[in-house]
Amino acid sequence: MILTEAPPNVATWVYLLSTAEVPVLRRTVEELARLRLDEDRLTARDISRVLLHDPLFTLRVLLYLQAHRRPTQVTDITTVEHALMMLGVTPFFSQFANMPSVEDSLAGHPSALAGLMEVMSRAHCAALYAHDWAAVRHDIKADEVAIAALMHDLAEMLLWCFAPDLALKILNMLRADKALRTRDAQMSVLGFRVLELQNSLMLEWKLAAMLQSLMDDAHASQSRQLNVSLAVNLARHSAYGWDNPALPDDFAAIQKLLGLAEADVMERIKRVSTQADNGRNWYHMEKMEAPPGQDG
Repeated sequence: MILTEAPPNVATWVYLLSTAEVPVLRRTVEELARLRLDEDRLTARDISRVLLHDPLFTLRVLLYLQAHRRPTQVTDITTVEHALMMLGVTPFFSQFANMPSVEDSLAGHPSALAGLMEVMSRAHCAALYAHDWAAVRHDIKADEVAIAALMHDLAEMLLWCFAPDLALKILNMLRADKALRTRDAQMSVLGFRVLELQNSLMLEWKLAAMLQSLMDDAHASQSRQLNVSLAVNLARHSAYGWDNPALPDDFAAIQKLLGLAEADVMERIKRVSTQADNGRNWYHMEKMEAPPGQDG
């Protein structure tokens, strides 16, 4: 499904996107096929490490478990590892075989594919930051915080997947007018903000209430939600280099959240950003410049 014109309202978008088959990264499919060669020795953690690179595949796994929720299940599924433990390794491979790839879906839209890859790479980076900071804060569910950061911009990713021309129009408007706010460009092209679509999709999908809360920036005054929001902001603001004027405020807010010295915070950011940079080949992207103060 490729939309060339914007549907008339958010409700129509929600219907179309919630019934479409969401594609995943080809690299994820390849990595899982490699892991399956040693299926008897695999753990849920082995698979979840792969899926942490792919927010769209992660979405599909969580939606599947939600749709097949057992009547006796009393806890929500908020992480891929928990989902895999509920499902089992062998049933997972059976259920998620022959997945469509974003590369095939957007083969005729190379600019949109590049735009999607940038958002997915940014999401992976945000997940790594969020997990690291949750560990510093002694959050016993750090994986949950990481998944919320990974999936924070799902509606934007789906827009690239299924309405590539509209997503490109928004991006080109922003590039042409540096003073234009993202939400205003979205309103101009779509008639609503992507955040509205995301919130409506969350309700339609019936994702775990905790994930919905963690992904909602309106609750960013609370420490776990703030952890997610700051990770997403840092990944977004550093996506094109480390000279974004918003970064000093990001660094200060992160330092306040973690209660660490500035040097310790910057060292953690350097280490995690290097880890994220090493994974950019998942998204057919070149490595970035080194973070501030990092050699090499």
